[in-house]
Amino acid sequence: MISYEEALRDWEAVIGLEVHTELTTLETKMFCGCKLEFGADPNTHTCPVCLGLPGALPVPNRAAIESIVLAGLATNCDIEKRSMFYRKNYMYPDMAKNFQTTQGPVAFCMRGHLDLAVDGKAAAERRGLDELAQGDQRENIVRTEEGYTAHIGITRIHMEEDAGKMVHIGGGEGRIAGATHSLVDYNRAGTPLIELVTEPDLRTPEEARLFMQKLRQIYLAIGISDCSMEEGSLRCDGNVSLRRRGTTELGTKTELKNINSFKALHDGLMYEICRQAEVLNEGGVIYQETRHWDPSAKRTIVMRVKETADDYRLFPEPDLAPYDLSDEFIEGVRAKLPELPDEKARRFQDTFGLSAYDARHLVEHRETTRFFEACMAVEAADADASKLVKPLANLIINDVTAWINANPGSALDASSLTPERAVQLVGLVASDAISSKQAKEVFAAVFEEDKDPKAIIEERGMTQVSDAGAIEAVVDEVLASNPDKVEQYKGGKTGLIGFFVGQCMKQMQGQGNPKVINELLAQKLDA
Repeated sequence: MISYEEALRDWEAVIGLEVHTELTTLETKMFCGCKLEFGADPNTHTCPVCLGLPGALPVPNRAAIESIVLAGLATNCDIEKRSMFYRKNYMYPDMAKNFQTTQGPVAFCMRGHLDLAVDGKAAAERRGLDELAQGDQRENIVRTEEGYTAHIGITRIHMEEDAGKMVHIGGGEGRIAGATHSLVDYNRAGTPLIELVTEPDLRTPEEARLFMQKLRQIYLAIGISDCSMEEGSLRCDGNVSLRRRGTTELGTKTELKNINSFKALHDGLMYEICRQAEVLNEGGVIYQETRHWDPSAKRTIVMRVKETADDYRLFPEPDLAPYDLSDEFIEGVRAKLPELPDEKARRFQDTFGLSAYDARHLVEHRETTRFFEACMAVEAADADASKLVKPLANLIINDVTAWINANPGSALDASSLTPERAVQLVGLVASDAISSKQAKEVFAAVFEEDKDPKAIIEERGMTQVSDAGAIEAVVDEVLASNPDKVEQYKGGKTGLIGFFVGQCMKQMQGQGNPKVINELLAQKLDA
């Protein structure tokens, strides 16, 4: 198959997302009083309403309506005061009613947007970026120093109920293909589910990944869902088509269904872009169909030919009256909005003088955000604390985040690394008590031994020597012992500075201050 770079020579990808989020922080289902509980015994949280038994009438969950309005306000949507529910008809065992209750053309939340900051390797996926100067705009992106900002439109966020869970027995990887029989658990049927639909404004798999990550941060911040992709409370469908570069007409799209990880979303879209480009280059035809991303085989597989809206025979739900949301209700929900990730990042920039890059990465995880703010509270008692802000941000963005990723399920606030210990550690590096390399060792030891960094340094004899007189004696000895290398250095082989630094550190058993060693070596070798 052709590479991604080859695919983009003649073709441009047009990507839209449909993000499904279960409102897991609620106590009951959307239209009945059944309890919401992940992992409960099958079919223990059901009733005549969510099973669609004759005569059962739905009763809307007010808290769920508040949650979707909160989601809309947090994503810059207009809140529609008047909307209604429809019946989406389909025959499949995961919905005993044979229809899903969902919203129609007008949803609670319409016409929103999110702005994505794309930089580093992520920005490299956008073709033609080098042609833009900082501040230049092309279509929906603006060039920045680190990459670009992409404006992604949100068509709507609508409310619907989730379906039950199918369990296929005997097939490969739990799929229906090859299964001997299937079971259904209706505990999830009727769970409040919001679906966000983007405009086709995304152009790269990395933009799609960043959109999902940012949306997850927002939903976690406003507290409407646990957003667990592993448990299925946050999942995504990716729609992708290709068009000739320089044209505006949309191509035929395929849909990647039920993507359950950020990596799967990125890799699945990238594969599909390459597959479609290869088909089109060979004169083939792209069919509108739903496809499954197989992460083990690293390819997409046809599931079914895509249905159209007409196939669902939508009509207004006769058992639910239209909604008329009052200004008082909407403003009451708005008052519950917490500080959102973008607002928090701007505050970190303004208050602590952090760069936009550092501030954005600090707010990517709730744990790192809380930890940084706790560290700043510790620093507030120190008159010279401002000099530690940048190294603290680096510690959290790099080392702390790596620990969180390597220890899924472990809470940072329950670990041995307290904000006080983090501040102490970066303070020791700033005062040249230890080197940045030694700090890595001390950082790991804090988790292993549950001790303060100072105690670990003392026990291991790691205190760094910064005394210029003591270091100069070692430097002189190393230079005297290697006259041939000194001559080679003076003859132009300046890369030998690393050799001299290494020899000095070896003599001092790793406790010499590398900065002082480098300065003294430069003075003597370049004299």
